Amino acid sequence: MTARASAGDAAPRVLIVDDETSILDSLRILLKNEGFVPFTALGGKQALEKLPELRPDIVLTDVRMPDVSGVQVLSMARQVDPDVPVILMTAQATLQSAMQAVNEGAFYYIQKPFRNDELLTILRRAAEHRKLRVENHSLKQEIRRHERSNAIRPIGRSKPWLDVLRLAETVAPTDSTVLITGESGTGKEVIARYIHDLSSRVDHSFLSINCGALPESLLESELFGHVKGSFTGAVKDKMGLFAAAQSGSFFLDEIGETTPSTQVKLLRVLQQREVIPVGATEALAVDARVIAATNRDLEEEIKRGHFRADLYYRLNVIAVHLPPLRHRPDDIPILAESFLARSGSQRHEAPKTLNEAALDVLMAYQWPGNVRELENALERAVILSPSGLITPDALPERITARRAEPLVSERTPTSPTLEAIERAYIQWVLQNEGGNKSRAADMLGIDPSTLYRKLARYGEA
Repeated sequence: MTARASAGDAAPRVLIVDDETSILDSLRILLKNEGFVPFTALGGKQALEKLPELRPDIVLTDVRMPDVSGVQVLSMARQVDPDVPVILMTAQATLQSAMQAVNEGAFYYIQKPFRNDELLTILRRAAEHRKLRVENHSLKQEIRRHERSNAIRPIGRSKPWLDVLRLAETVAPTDSTVLITGESGTGKEVIARYIHDLSSRVDHSFLSINCGALPESLLESELFGHVKGSFTGAVKDKMGLFAAAQSGSFFLDEIGETTPSTQVKLLRVLQQREVIPVGATEALAVDARVIAATNRDLEEEIKRGHFRADLYYRLNVIAVHLPPLRHRPDDIPILAESFLARSGSQRHEAPKTLNEAALDVLMAYQWPGNVRELENALERAVILSPSGLITPDALPERITARRAEPLVSERTPTSPTLEAIERAYIQWVLQNEGGNKSRAADMLGIDPSTLYRKLARYGEA
């Protein structure tokens, strides 16, 4: 490559820094005649002022200047743009100064006086180096965009599930906090990871914690970190997960299980974007996208005084509700096929298949444990099936024996209970709304999640 740009290429912009006007003028004319776009700075102080706005492709600077040295210009240039090649010029070259320049990241160290063709050769090499670095960064960004666009989509083809995926794909590019709700086993962490994989934070960590699995003191230490000596057993400083997830995503599973004390501290993180480690007095800034999940009805928990309303509103910026598996039966065959294929791959054998009767059993079951229960049932069936075909006999008895029961019996009880009346009324509303639970919830004047919970308690949803 020569500095004379070919058609369609931008000519390299060079910032020339020296404290002698005559040198600046001669170098500016030389570089302009050779196809560069020269800019000049009279001394290091002026160079520091110009660098942030100009952002040159190459910096050519004298080392010894009365106000700011060339090494300081080099340091500032690398802060503004780590990839910018910096060429140092000096009339008093020493091995020590040359080594310092290389250690500071100089592209080249040239001694005055120099021949014009020598300097131009170095500048052209610097321009080629710069071009390759820019192209490399562009290629990496393109690869990352391609990886994000090809993030593995969670399995499912039912309309409720596709609605969830479309919402996740819409919110993923933002930094908004997301609250994922749904019953246990519906795939809340799967959706959280999908949102992370589609976000601009995909190159950084995705960390998660189950807030209901740890006692309060240990949970706070894991979330926020602690300093040495802050409690018995704190023998050294520990970084919390919020800090460890810097620039990435942090998934707080089962956030509804947290205590009021922990909720206050979580609220501070969301409001101030900082954490105070246990036992510390100074706050640490954090930049992690928060994705929370719960299987509880947090609005009901707020009414009971078990969950802070202000934290709920901070978390519930984007709400994603995952439907239970019994509301997306169309997904059962494709999920089963995926689990069996993965099992076959792990066992280094051809995947086993379900016969028609076994699939009918799976389709008829209500799946209170949702997708997790389906996966576990199929893992058991694979182990217990001697041939490549899975029959109902290999499925757990609770699945093969279960039969759907009506919400209410045709026989009217002699003394109906309040629950029986409520069940009968809910069934009547559902029938009138064609089985549409969202419209039924509106008619009943309750939240859809409350209706789902009631139906689950009655044994049918």
